[in-house]
Amino acid sequence: MNLKGLIAISGKPGLYKVSAQGRNNIIVESLDSGKKFPAFASEKISALEDISIYTYEEDVPLSDVYDKLAEKANYAASISHKESATALREELTTFLPDFDEDRVYNSDIKKIFQWYNILVAKGYIVKEEEAATDKETSSEEE
Repeated sequence: MNLKGLIAISGKPGLYKVSAQGRNNIIVESLDSGKKFPAFASEKISALEDISIYTYEEDVPLSDVYDKLAEKANYAASISHKESATALREELTTFLPDFDEDRVYNSDIKKIFQWYNILVAKGYIVKEEEAATDKETSSEEE
């Protein structure tokens, strides 16, 4: 799974794709609305490919967590992030049983499921075979 170019901006809901880079900012595009706007260095920006989830053994990259969740959910949308914190923790335990319950907060778990569902809806999370077939089809059409 490739999360390159996808970011989260603290204080703003949803996920964003980096479109261009300016002198003092980057131009981002909202995955939800498609609107583009500048994001400045003063904002806390996190690249999804750099985010990891604490476990008792070692940190697990977010892309690996989403791979496990996608396999469990059969590459479809998962439980809503609006469910109770207990339900979300139980769901996370089904595919990441050794996550550190003291260091992974309820807000983090909500973001995991919210972002996953956004990525599924926008076509970023697909089976590897489907992704390879899509690439082959598009190159044959050209």
